Amino acid sequence: MLIGELAERTGTTTRALRFYEERGLLTCERTGSGYRRYDEEAVKRVQNIRELLDAGFTVDDVRAFVPYLDRDLPQTFPFEPRCPNGYASVAPPRFAELNRRIANLVELRDRLIDRMPWLAQDTLSEPTGEDPQSYGT
Repeated sequence: MLIGELAERTGTTTRALRFYEERGLLTCERTGSGYRRYDEEAVKRVQNIRELLDAGFTVDDVRAFVPYLDRDLPQTFPFEPRCPNGYASVAPPRFAELNRRIANLVELRDRLIDRMPWLAQDTLSEPTGEDPQSYGT
């Protein structure tokens, strides 16, 4: 299949597919006229790449998962310390980075609430009719 069809079938862009290829996550053959041609297995590979990216990994992190990319990803990855370049080496720093980012966001939210306490109301509920200016006075 050509790059446009792979992009459509996997819900991604041709630009992303070329980037995955640049980073060594995806391979293709070239037609006589230079078009990229992917085999059917590329669909599963791209879906798995996208799933790992959605889980918080970076494209560079995904390289540690290459042995898993052409089959269904396990629901839970077991701890595997024997592979120094595997997912057990990229997951802890990614987890720590996500925790740092969460802590920073919580701190920013709390600073905003200190200045505008009425924001702490349940924003999913209907407006209460209370005057937000009455907070903190």
